[in-house]
Amino acid sequence: MLTALSIANIVLIERLDLEFEAGLGVLTGETGAGKSILLDALGLALGMRADTALVRQGADRAQVTASFAPPASGTALAALLADNDIALDPGEPLLIRRTLKADGGSRAFVNDQPCSAALLREVGGHLVEIHGQHDDRGLLAPAGHRSLLDAYARADTGAVAAAHAAWRAAEERLAAARAAIAEATRDREWLEHCVAELRALAPQPGEEAELAEARAAMQKGERIAGDLGAIMEAFDGSAGGPALLRGAARRLDRLAGDHPLLAEALASLDRAIIDADEAETKLHEAARAMEYDPDRLEAAETRLFELRAMARKHGVQPDELAALTDDLAARLDAIEGGSAGLAKLEAAVAESAAAYTHAATALSDQRAKAAARLDAAVAGELAPLKLDAARFRTLVERLPAERWGADGIDRVEFLIATNPGAPFAPFAKIASGGELSRFILALKVALAEEGGADTIIFDEIDRGVGGAVASAIGERLARLAGAGKQLLAVTHSPQVAAKGAAHFVIAKSSEGTVTRTSVHALDEAGRREEIARMLSGAEVTEEARAQAERLLEVAA
Repeated sequence: MLTALSIANIVLIERLDLEFEAGLGVLTGETGAGKSILLDALGLALGMRADTALVRQGADRAQVTASFAPPASGTALAALLADNDIALDPGEPLLIRRTLKADGGSRAFVNDQPCSAALLREVGGHLVEIHGQHDDRGLLAPAGHRSLLDAYARADTGAVAAAHAAWRAAEERLAAARAAIAEATRDREWLEHCVAELRALAPQPGEEAELAEARAAMQKGERIAGDLGAIMEAFDGSAGGPALLRGAARRLDRLAGDHPLLAEALASLDRAIIDADEAETKLHEAARAMEYDPDRLEAAETRLFELRAMARKHGVQPDELAALTDDLAARLDAIEGGSAGLAKLEAAVAESAAAYTHAATALSDQRAKAAARLDAAVAGELAPLKLDAARFRTLVERLPAERWGADGIDRVEFLIATNPGAPFAPFAKIASGGELSRFILALKVALAEEGGADTIIFDEIDRGVGGAVASAIGERLARLAGAGKQLLAVTHSPQVAAKGAAHFVIAKSSEGTVTRTSVHALDEAGRREEIARMLSGAEVTEEARAQAERLLEVAA
């Protein structure tokens, strides 16, 4: 809902700040006062084309800021803002700002974050509908008719969307399986050869590192075998170092009690014997690990070279050969068991297609019934709006199967025929001006709270009508505003103006060569005087004031 509008240097508006509330607000003023300027300014803020002619003469730039009540979480608008990383402060208004330079440059902001004009238009489309001479969105766009009908029907479209997603996923799995089998079949001979070759080699993860380490150890063992043997001789036999140390320790043990230093010497000798034993153990382990065996070395090198050659052949690392074997074997198995697998996938596609068709057909039937109710509801609104010769029809047309989608199997469009016997056609191709606005009003009243923006603006919806028809228009505007909407109506009709919960008057004044447009909210006395002016013209008579009072009393 629009809560405030701030305008600076737009055509004849030098500075203007307005506040708005829920319900029906009417904007009146003499012809040429600048009512269209107000809508042009709001349109600029909503992302419409930036025309430099809007910049007030002598100003270097124009700016419009519109404040809206914060969108509820979970709404399409909230999702759109989140998708574009525009933060919403809880409880704070949503601010839209547009600046336009006199030389043609323009900038757009949502919550003070720069954005493109395209995003601003999309955001604006969720916030405000403008119907009349400024209408370029809303009910004229057939793209939105289906969702409006679904909302009117209270239809659960989520079930159809989920069924469609499941159907498409099943088709994608089937297509992927067919492609995989076709590819595997083309490569069958190659696969059989590779799998046989890899299985004969039987590579194991980590095998290359183990072989390389063993090979390196044996090669080192060959180089140091002589030195290692000489070292080990110093440890072997009765003349070896450990044996001599033990003999010395036995003799010293008998003398250790004679002096403290002898005891300390014995302790050191015992530690030396332990270290020598440990060194001997490590030497034997190293000798076994590095034992040079030409046959073992040749076998290790042959295996290592085979693994590396196979890895190069398939463009993988040696450790990946085992996984490659499993992968190629699975592709080969898929050829053998492909028919059975495809049959299951085909059955799944058929089942999900049937589920979608059932859900979509039920939705289509629901739409058809809702369309009949909507047509009747709109028809009931046309005669009081002086459109009694017109007819309204909600087209629910079955789409060809290739165009079925997440929204169902129907194309929905609102059509009208303005004269008896005339064919039905889209809104924009038949109706125009006030007639079009009255059609939209009738449809909006029939749809009541279903879909659309929370703020709706009707520009001169009462053009060319008066009396009872104008009163009917005002009554329906007030009824629609009472259904949870905020309506702003630019009007020349006193009957419509009297129905407003808030009344703004637009006036133009001149001081020398400077002309300004101003807008003021009216109190009850001001409303009576303005409606009297609308009734009588330039000179407001007492009779006009009395008639204005009667209109306001009836509206209340």
